[in-house]
Amino acid sequence: MRVIFLFLDGVGLGKADPAVNPLFRARLPHLRSLLGGKIPHLGLRRFSSDLAEVVPLNATLRVTGLPQSGTGQAALFTGVNAAKLVGRHFGPYPASTLHPLIREQNIFSQLKSKGHSVCFANAFPKQFFDYVASGKRRLSVTTLSCQNADVEILDAGALSRDEAVSADITRGRWPELGYPDLPIITPHDAGRHLWQISRKHTLTLFEYWLTDYAGHGRGVTTAVEVLERFDGMLGGLLEDFAPKECTLILTSDHGNIEDLSTKSHTRSPVPCIVAGSRRKELSSVLKSLMDVTPALVSLL
Repeated sequence: MRVIFLFLDGVGLGKADPAVNPLFRARLPHLRSLLGGKIPHLGLRRFSSDLAEVVPLNATLRVTGLPQSGTGQAALFTGVNAAKLVGRHFGPYPASTLHPLIREQNIFSQLKSKGHSVCFANAFPKQFFDYVASGKRRLSVTTLSCQNADVEILDAGALSRDEAVSADITRGRWPELGYPDLPIITPHDAGRHLWQISRKHTLTLFEYWLTDYAGHGRGVTTAVEVLERFDGMLGGLLEDFAPKECTLILTSDHGNIEDLSTKSHTRSPVPCIVAGSRRKELSSVLKSLMDVTPALVSLL
């Protein structure tokens, strides 16, 4: 039994309108195949396909204001209402007052304490490690969780061996980061690499933040390309996906890209897609961001 966790930053449930929602403009054959030809939206928040369950997750956490990545991701990856703890939504990085929560209750630490193997599959360039070594602390919830749970943060070497996945999926930015010999790959190949990585761990997490960036940029072409690139990776992952031995969960921290009429985040619920083993059991207890980590820990 193992879990692959795909975290897409800034993807909420929007209108089924291709004029503002690129999820209804992009070609997403693999996502549609997983969901029985449907794409979730505000008018279709909850449904089942032959392969997956779709449920909406509350991202506002009953706190006024627009949801933000720092508190949203802290809630998602600890199971605690971080926005209520801080007194407001905060981001993009978690407030320093949340660092003890992330240190003590992050999903990696919880699973490792029970003897599970976990992996954060994203690869980071040398610039990131130099930044951390300088003592600066503006880190994401996921990288802080790795630091506090002694989970290896993967580098360019792991990426070159196909033992990690680039945050942009195709490795397109790595040459300009100082890695000219690192070949660009297809999204499909990235998905196959992620599947192979997941076979070694109880939990494998991949984080895709370009969806949030595209939402802030409000460019239709960019938003569509970012979504289609992810769909290509999903296709490679699903090619060998074994639903009897693995659970796939895909969700977000707040809305953004689903409404290009605004450059800010939204208060929309976020979709949560669960496929594979025990999908009905898992999806039945998911109501908000705070439910995901406790449900996965219990499942495993």
